[in-house]
Amino acid sequence: PKSFPPLRDEAAVRVLRGPMRGIQGHCNSCYMDAALFSLFSCTSVLDSMLFMPFPLCGRNVQGILRDEIVNPLRRSGFVRASSVMHLREQLTDKGQCSSFTNAEKDPEEFLNLIMQQILGMEPLLKLQSGGREQDCYCYQIFLEQQEDLVVPNVQQLVERSFLASDLKLVEIPSCFIIQMPRFGKEYKMFSKILPSLELDITDLLLDSPRECCLCGAVATLECL
Repeated sequence: PKSFPPLRDEAAVRVLRGPMRGIQGHCNSCYMDAALFSLFSCTSVLDSMLFMPFPLCGRNVQGILRDEIVNPLRRSGFVRASSVMHLREQLTDKGQCSSFTNAEKDPEEFLNLIMQQILGMEPLLKLQSGGREQDCYCYQIFLEQQEDLVVPNVQQLVERSFLASDLKLVEIPSCFIIQMPRFGKEYKMFSKILPSLELDITDLLLDSPRECCLCGAVATLECL
């Protein structure tokens, strides 16, 4: 099948900016629209989802994802709501959950269904908490109210969330999908979150050698 590379630099601005651009929303599809746009518009890290024959690979889902959503998004910058609905109908059949076509879902539920149950991908993240390892496909930031953070960036939110949950990355992930803090229509924890164009995970890695903040030598103790 013909494929289109992800959009970069000036091409991304030219193709994605303006009216009738992005993924058209319809019937509570915003969680899926935002996730698909983030995963495929400007990066090829997860392009294996479009082509590789995974163990459980659902060919219909893979074909719709590639030919009706990702390729049009990268080619013309616009995806019709009917294409996303086609995918939602397939997810409903595969996931045995009728509400995928009309209800708002958590992005993590969508990613787990398509990556784990339909394609059979290996987990993208290995986390450790309290000596126990867990595998997952994305990481959702959980935080208590942060009075000192008015307009935080992603780096700050990830670090504080890992600290609050006593988490470490067991290994450097090939792809680090991060879901921002949830909020409803009535309450927003942060009015804005600044994207961090680079994410430093040095302090988040388990058993990673780091320098002492006082003398510059290799640290032997960590103060949370």
